[in-house]
Amino acid sequence: MPTQTDASAVMAVAPAPPAEAVRHFAALLAHETDCWDVHEALAHGPVDFVLLDVRSPQAYAAGHVDGAVSLAHREIDESTLDRFGPDARYVVYCAGPHCNGADRAALRLAELGRPVKKMIGGVTGWLDEGFTLVAGAATPQEQEIQP
Repeated sequence: MPTQTDASAVMAVAPAPPAEAVRHFAALLAHETDCWDVHEALAHGPVDFVLLDVRSPQAYAAGHVDGAVSLAHREIDESTLDRFGPDARYVVYCAGPHCNGADRAALRLAELGRPVKKMIGGVTGWLDEGFTLVAGAATPQEQEIQP
């Protein structure tokens, strides 16, 4: 086994013990999902979550995940969530890794007692996977989507 002075930059800090790694990665999966899994659920079901695009309405209109509901993170409160019902589960996304809108939205949803996951990568990750966006402002029908 290399000494710390012989270790690569990767192993200069030792990996966490396996039990600690299990807790860490299980927690990540409880809080996050990825673009591929969201795409698969939307394409093949079940869609057992409300997908919220938490960017501005203008960003949503420019291009969003088909099936997402536009609800800017600043607008999330009990009244804007009523249409989804008390048992809804949420997945939120924003522009991408450079944006904390999804984190803000997830925090707000959790504070309101709503189960939530963040779609890591956001729009950037979605496009990186080769998936497409649809353009257009939210219609009243899109805003009423329920899982």
